[in-house]
Amino acid sequence: MARISLDPPNTLSYRIGTRFARRRYGTMLDPGAAVAHNTKVARSYALFELGVERWRALDRSLKDLAVMAAAASIGCAWCLDFGYWEATMNHKVPAEKIRAVPGWRDSDVFTELERLVLEYAEAMTDTPPSVTDEMVARLSAHLSEAELVELTAIVAVENLRSRINSALGLTAQGFKDRCEIPAGGPATGAAAAGTAAAGTAGQRPA
Repeated sequence: MARISLDPPNTLSYRIGTRFARRRYGTMLDPGAAVAHNTKVARSYALFELGVERWRALDRSLKDLAVMAAAASIGCAWCLDFGYWEATMNHKVPAEKIRAVPGWRDSDVFTELERLVLEYAEAMTDTPPSVTDEMVARLSAHLSEAELVELTAIVAVENLRSRINSALGLTAQGFKDRCEIPAGGPATGAAAAGTAAAGTAGQRPA
């Protein structure tokens, strides 16, 4: 249960943010409602996330795997729920890969580069970080310096998100449920709503 009210003051900026979120996701995102208690924090967070959406150097699926690895390491239930939906529905990352992230070392669904990315994301998220020279050297054999910088930055961003959300007690909001399509039939109900929303969804603005 959230440790902070998800019913913040109904300011003009919050009403605008709510309309924006509902158009993109079908609902107000709980992290947005939580940080909206502080208008300056909420505005800065939203603008920052809009900037993060414009990062284009690194392959989107690699960033999704890195984000999920960081969220799993921290144990952010909200981020894992939203991240599963965003990666599979919007970015078309195979669901079996997203499901396998928490136990990636024992899975055979990942490429060599994906495994290096997952290892790096976990090492960055450790306290203190456990990144090594060898780890970066192995990644550098596959990624340009621009891509490596973006990978590092997106893991740091997910640490920001996951630690805020976990500290405020935010839990799964039902995004993953939208991805569950009944066998042998088209998406209906929540699944259909998720498919429709995925067409315009991007990285999570506050």
